[in-house]
Amino acid sequence: MRHAATAAFAIAASLLVAACGQSGESGSGGEAAAPKAPELTAEQKQALLASLPAPYNTGDLENGRVKFGLCRSCHTITEGGPNQVGPNLYGVFGRKAGTHEGYSYSKAMLASNIVWDGAVLDQWLDNPRTFLPGTKMTFAGLHDEKDRIDLIAYLKVESGYQAPAAK
Repeated sequence: MRHAATAAFAIAASLLVAACGQSGESGSGGEAAAPKAPELTAEQKQALLASLPAPYNTGDLENGRVKFGLCRSCHTITEGGPNQVGPNLYGVFGRKAGTHEGYSYSKAMLASNIVWDGAVLDQWLDNPRTFLPGTKMTFAGLHDEKDRIDLIAYLKVESGYQAPAAK
């Protein structure tokens, strides 16, 4: 486990170094947009997976990718990706629900005070309409617990999740 935490730290550090010196601003004055985070290698993805809290550290990334196919018609997960029928999910973990810029949320979502983490997303994915009545999301839910674990693990690995720093 110590090796996985070290590898996760190395990944986070390399991403920070890659972004060093970039302003992160973009505008209409001909400025370039901030560079996107480099694509993780298979080894980096496995190290990040191993560093996730239980039960997500046991997730099957391939099954999670397949299950994300149910979400792909409404959501993107790439950095800077577009909103579609649903908001872009890059950086969703730790974000307050209803705050992704450029997406028009339901009144229920805006009033929810939800902060997305694995446990909340697990409940949401089981049945979004009963979890938050009034949501615009029409997805019937992903009722298999292992499929939800795999999907959440995949989302953490693919959507810019950064593990909290060790204390």
